[in-house]
Amino acid sequence: MGSCKNQGQENILMMKKKQVWVSGPIIIGAGPSGLAVGACLSKHGVTSLILEKSDCIASLWQQKTYDRLKLHLPKNFCELPLLGFPDNFPKYPSKHQFISYLESYALHFSIQPKFKQAVLNAEFDNISGLWRVHTQDYEYVSRWLIVATGENAEPVIPEILGMEKFNGPIIHTSVYKSGSDFKNQKILVIGCGNSGMEVSLDLCRHNALPHMVVRNTVHVLPREMFGMSTFGIAMALLKWFPLKLVDKFLLLVASFTLGNTDQLGLRRPKTGPIELKNVTGKTPVLDVGALSQIRSGKIKVMEGVKEITKSGVKFMDGQEKEFDSIILATGYRSNVPSWLKGCDFFTKDGMPKTPFPNGWKGENGLYTVGFTRRGLQGTASDAVKIARDIADQWRTIKDCNKACNSHVIQLGK
Repeated sequence: MGSCKNQGQENILMMKKKQVWVSGPIIIGAGPSGLAVGACLSKHGVTSLILEKSDCIASLWQQKTYDRLKLHLPKNFCELPLLGFPDNFPKYPSKHQFISYLESYALHFSIQPKFKQAVLNAEFDNISGLWRVHTQDYEYVSRWLIVATGENAEPVIPEILGMEKFNGPIIHTSVYKSGSDFKNQKILVIGCGNSGMEVSLDLCRHNALPHMVVRNTVHVLPREMFGMSTFGIAMALLKWFPLKLVDKFLLLVASFTLGNTDQLGLRRPKTGPIELKNVTGKTPVLDVGALSQIRSGKIKVMEGVKEITKSGVKFMDGQEKEFDSIILATGYRSNVPSWLKGCDFFTKDGMPKTPFPNGWKGENGLYTVGFTRRGLQGTASDAVKIARDIADQWRTIKDCNKACNSHVIQLGK
């Protein structure tokens, strides 16, 4: 009964909100994906409105990343459409350089998002044939809706037995900034992806004592092979050879340069690194120095966590250790199911049901960008396709309006 009453109150509040008509598409999210599609639309002469829940563009990069973060791939693989990185940027730009690039990108294309507009609800109205997007302040209405909140919209916080008992801090990497905050502490890092590896390495360099939990299998590849980007080599080879053959080549070179990672507690999956990334979105770790610290014993590899205690952790293999702090390098997830209603285009995990390269377009004017599991290259590809598709409709509508207006004028005569 109470829930019905609350639902009724919500409906009344939505009806009272000021309605704003948006002639072009509404874009949800002002991260790289939202900026990319906004710029591509602008090139075609299509206006758009970007709604952003935070107070800045690329809030994930600006507010939820650690200080030492650099792009894992060379800059030429991370450019947004129509405007590249400055020539003086290094091969692997830093977090701050990437943010400055995004700010320059927004300025160059005159992109001005509406900040502090958290989308509470977005739904297609079958009667009017329009999308209705509700924030705390307004109801925005448009023919098109572009979901650009991406795969990494909110931190994943796992439920681990005994978390509430622990006397020290438990934080997600989204609030971790530097190992200087943990100097001389004994730290447990839960997670062994790129973030887990890099945070562990950062802790080492600030004289902390990191222990890293490796619960599942993981591919570790050198960031570069033969002086070239591993990713770049893989992309070049895929133009000529089957994916499984390219994966075998990568693993052969990785074994030669990094040795047998199984002996370090980093067991490789049976599926190759590129195939695994395409199917599951699980990115291989590109080593930037953590592996040597694991070999030297400065980063201790631990098995899965069984239980957290007041002063430490019990592990699956029976070991028990004390820790000062716990850092969750457990990744991020999409938040689309929490606000996009009445739509079965997305899975319960917030990813398009249609796989790449066709997951960018849904029904009734719905589009998605930044959900390809292929990083910024996938984002750029989808942004170009979306802008072209909407621009065709935009021109048709304008031509139709001109024809209608001309007909009305002639009748008036």
